[in-house]
Amino acid sequence: MTEAKNRGRQVLWWSRADRDYSRDRIVRQTLQELGWSIQDFRPYFSSLGHIQARLQRIPRPDLVWVPCFRHRDAAAAAKWARSQKVPVVFDPLISSYDKKVFEKEQIPEGSAAASKLQAWESKLMSRFDIVVADTQCHADFYADCFQVPRERLKVIPVGAEEGLFQTQLFSPLSGSVNVLFYGSFIGLQGPEIIAQAATLLPSVHWTLLGHGPLLAECQSICGSQPNVTFLPWVPYETLPAAIGKAHILLGVFGSSAKAGRVIPNKVYQALACGRVVVTQPSKSYPSDLRNGAMADTGLLWVPAGNPQALADAVRQLAQQPEQLAALGMAARNSYEQHFSGQAVRRAVDEVLKSLVPEA
Repeated sequence: MTEAKNRGRQVLWWSRADRDYSRDRIVRQTLQELGWSIQDFRPYFSSLGHIQARLQRIPRPDLVWVPCFRHRDAAAAAKWARSQKVPVVFDPLISSYDKKVFEKEQIPEGSAAASKLQAWESKLMSRFDIVVADTQCHADFYADCFQVPRERLKVIPVGAEEGLFQTQLFSPLSGSVNVLFYGSFIGLQGPEIIAQAATLLPSVHWTLLGHGPLLAECQSICGSQPNVTFLPWVPYETLPAAIGKAHILLGVFGSSAKAGRVIPNKVYQALACGRVVVTQPSKSYPSDLRNGAMADTGLLWVPAGNPQALADAVRQLAQQPEQLAALGMAARNSYEQHFSGQAVRRAVDEVLKSLVPEA
């Protein structure tokens, strides 16, 4: 019924960048499932996009959507949307201020440059009818740091691309338990914590897949330990197979404030594939997952920045290998309940209904 009502409605997807990112693919697919058609607009110059749209006489849509990471496009998109009297949504996924000040520490907190960036991002976000966050913690950050009114904030979970990340068969254990981390080896993920934990638990095989700024440090920590394998990044479409070969998946362990506000892609994907996940606790997760028993959730929490706690948690799981398959089923159930395509669909539909009458 919802799809039938939305037929003929159009969203203008405003982005100078290509759209080949999982968050964007999931949102676009969801919009189409809800009956919306998508028109792509890719300005030649981000800051002049509103002028280009006017000169090209872009047909007036029902909604303008600025996807993740496109802060540079956002002001022009909002300006054009206002001129057309249509609502406009921004799904930043990350904050420029948060990334440069807290995550990468490129700008000192409290400095004039940090204050200027914060003011710029506050003004930018004020131009949108809805600002989308991936977790409630990020929504709270936008409200507190950028004074975005809470009624303009909506949460859409990232989820996983379900055509790709499906339940993986659990092969009978032969030899060591296999633990997998994959990522971009940045501080938020805490890969050096994982490397240190691997040196503390040689009875388990650890695979660290990917590359990034902390890879060399991790390799140095592990040295020539035979229980640790470093692998280069693999094609995205082969990640489910890599997950399927592992018994335990690792999330993030960085101690930054941002690390406590996110649910990383790898956690969504691992849960979708039916693998128990060890990661740091965060209020970003639904309360029943934070407070539930591991046997029911498929999630095991360890403190951020603590390699000994991580090694102990993995040891606990490795000592009970007969339970790993059941924990994987619990993990899949957690995904289906909170992060599935249906959960994303409900959240996107709520955004649309808040902006477009009878959407």
